[in-house]
Amino acid sequence: MRVHHLYRRQALAMTRQQAWDYFSSPYFLNDITPNFFHVRIDSKVPEKIYAGLLICYRMKALFALPMNWVSDISHCDEPRRFVYRQLVGPFKFWSHEVCISDSENGIVLEDIVYYAMPFGWLGELFHKLLIGDRLQRIFTHRARCLQNKWGYHE
Repeated sequence: MRVHHLYRRQALAMTRQQAWDYFSSPYFLNDITPNFFHVRIDSKVPEKIYAGLLICYRMKALFALPMNWVSDISHCDEPRRFVYRQLVGPFKFWSHEVCISDSENGIVLEDIVYYAMPFGWLGELFHKLLIGDRLQRIFTHRARCLQNKWGYHE
């Protein structure tokens, strides 16, 4: 199984608490994702996340086909970092860590993603032809939206 890695780092002009409130809430996902990626939250999500929280989504990420995604918050260190992992979904493995640290003019946001494709060599081919680029586009769009709303340059 090949594990892919995606890393993004971005400086934003917001406080750590603003960042935590925004990024730890799944309700803002559609605000920072491209139109081809639409997320609907199907489970009740409390105001504050915690380790062990399960979140059920329905998304249209590929060819507008609906798919289920269930994730758990495996680690939660408010207001510094949280990790969510896919329990049910399109990947064989998915872990996304969101880290928030203070900087001179706001915060630094880091996204650290590890994922693996299902279906062996066929999944890897699909990753090379479509999925890898699609994930890059999602995170590039996200960075652009965040830059427009809270951005500054270090």
